[in-house]
Amino acid sequence: MANQARRATMAGACNDPGVSISEPQLPDPGLYGPDSMTWRIHGDPAMALAGFRSLLLQGVHPLVMAGFDANSLFREDPWGRLRRTGEWIATVTYGTTDEAEQAGRVLRAVHAGLRPGIEPETGRAYRVDDPDLLLWVHCTEVESFLSPFRRCGGRLEPGDGDRYVDEMRVSAQLVGLDPEVVPRTEAEIEAYYSRVRPHLRVTTVARRNALWGFVPPMPRRVELTTPARPAWATLVGIAGAMLPRWARRLYGLPGLTVTDLTATVSGRVVRTALTALPETWVQSPAQRAARQRIATAGRAA
Repeated sequence: MANQARRATMAGACNDPGVSISEPQLPDPGLYGPDSMTWRIHGDPAMALAGFRSLLLQGVHPLVMAGFDANSLFREDPWGRLRRTGEWIATVTYGTTDEAEQAGRVLRAVHAGLRPGIEPETGRAYRVDDPDLLLWVHCTEVESFLSPFRRCGGRLEPGDGDRYVDEMRVSAQLVGLDPEVVPRTEAEIEAYYSRVRPHLRVTTVARRNALWGFVPPMPRRVELTTPARPAWATLVGIAGAMLPRWARRLYGLPGLTVTDLTATVSGRVVRTALTALPETWVQSPAQRAARQRIATAGRAA
């Protein structure tokens, strides 16, 4: 939204006879830019936990889980599914405005082409592109990215959380939501959770997928010669412990204060360890490319 306004202002300036059209254009930072909360949070090592937490939390909505299970190749190609999700987040976060908008058009077209379904345990009909389901996915994603960042020791000044939630309404628009109905603040997300909680439950499909998520298929060589298997299970376990207490109880997990404390301490250890690694190991290629794009355009200007 902010970038669209900036582009409109620039276009107007180019039509102003008092402004030379030979003036260099500002680099396109994409939908957010390096000064945004979105860049800060999505580029943080805590995202290693945030993604798992988001998937587990989304799974307690029966219709979302049914749509995911019916239309995803997650069990057949888990790494491809996770890679595509990561590419979506990276493109929307760090891509140019045109790249992000194109990704949104593709996603909306895919959703629109999927068949309606019936959730077997509740008997309720659903459509993958139903705004109510899209809103659940959006809110759980935003809250799941923000909460581990805070709990793992990410720096937040007063108001930064609300700023992030508000920024992410741009990505909600890309998937087909009206940004005016999307929460703008952390308090509005919590109010939304309160409204929707009576409709949530962990179905057989959700429980099966959650358990499967702890032990996804791995190449035999990787499983035997690296710590990938226990490391993966540890990250998923910490992410599950970071769920809201009410969500943990739906999964049959302890909703205790000690679980919250243990998850927070464990998350900080993970983030500290990842932060100590060379930046090139933990910074995504999309973020590096975006910074290079902006720096190159800035030098050219």
